Amino acid sequence: MSLDEYLRWQKRIIQKTVDLVGPTGSICWQVGNYVDNGTVLPLDILLHPIFDELGLKLRNRIVWHFGHGLHCKRRFSGRYEVILWYTKSDDYIFNLDSIRIPSKYPGKRSFKGPRTGQLSSNPKGKNPEDVWDIPNVKSNHIEKTSHPCQFPVGLVERLVLGLTNPGGLVFDPFAGVGSAGVAAALHGRAFWGCEIIPDYVKAAQQRITDALCGKATYRPH
Repeated sequence: MSLDEYLRWQKRIIQKTVDLVGPTGSICWQVGNYVDNGTVLPLDILLHPIFDELGLKLRNRIVWHFGHGLHCKRRFSGRYEVILWYTKSDDYIFNLDSIRIPSKYPGKRSFKGPRTGQLSSNPKGKNPEDVWDIPNVKSNHIEKTSHPCQFPVGLVERLVLGLTNPGGLVFDPFAGVGSAGVAAALHGRAFWGCEIIPDYVKAAQQRITDALCGKATYRPH
């Protein structure tokens, strides 16, 4: 579809999705770039005004970096996409301790001040920051299904753990083969998903069932 058609279509879906988000909830919208005759248009920049008009507050523009993709000949090869994280209010869920990653220097200690000699970093790890290096799902990935642009569970897992509480609800309007559902099932969240391709629905149901039974095959975040 044309870019104008795409933006109108996205606006309709965004509006319906925002209506489902609770006051302490979040909405995460993952997009890449629109390329027209070699000219790159970042879709996150084009979509932001839609969220802004709906009164949502942008908390982070998360860059998802991955190592594999198409090789370009007349520009640098694209190796990232963007997740826009919005909230409805200033009272939102953010469980940082649930998504901390290992500190680069876990044994580092303060050398001056009132904490001299004490560990200077959080013993639970550090904030994962806003650039995430998570492999995308290609042919040799352990999560690979028939879906051509499948999300890794780990990408959604970090959002599920950080932005929802146990027992909360995760909704994916483009469920595909259910990566968001797997992440939700692994961590005690409920899940709603929308998908129109029967083969993907069947694969998603099986993957979510495996996750609920402790048999999920995935790479953690």
